[in-house]
Amino acid sequence: MASTSDIRKGLCIRYNNDIYKIIEFLHVKPGKGPAFVRTKLRSVTSGKVLDNTFSAGHKIEDVRVETRSYQYLYSEEETYHFMNTDDYNQITLQKTSLDAPGLMKEGVVVTILFNTEDSMPLSVDMPASVVLEVSYAEPGVKGNTATNATKPATVETGAEVNVPLFINEGDKIKVDTATGSYMERVKE
Repeated sequence: MASTSDIRKGLCIRYNNDIYKIIEFLHVKPGKGPAFVRTKLRSVTSGKVLDNTFSAGHKIEDVRVETRSYQYLYSEEETYHFMNTDDYNQITLQKTSLDAPGLMKEGVVVTILFNTEDSMPLSVDMPASVVLEVSYAEPGVKGNTATNATKPATVETGAEVNVPLFINEGDKIKVDTATGSYMERVKE
């Protein structure tokens, strides 16, 4: 059993007869009244996100997890196929268990969390950033800027990312997988 002081991003807990992964948290100590922890939880079975507040010192049941490296192979509609980089076994996961399926590029190595009790995959952790090629972008019009003007661009995986006006088709950009936002242009 853990308490609210053990809460951290990525921790898997058992709550309301389901397993949830903590995706955001904030310890709050108001001037008046007891402290509490405000959390955002994602169900690893359904992908549903809910907000919850735990009072300070509340006991939470954490789930023991094991991490393994897998390489993303390909997707078929709602299923994604991965291969273990150690023993080459393949597994298939539903789209709901992925944090950023639109940024999954074939060949990228991800970390998959497994429940140690029943060896069920819980969630997929992507690398902090991925490098993707811009497949479509409107041309930026010179003089059409105020400050930090952006335009939508489609990357090779089909996801849409807001990029600065100087980004063109064929450019490679680094995208933050946590927020899905543009980080920088990558030189060849």
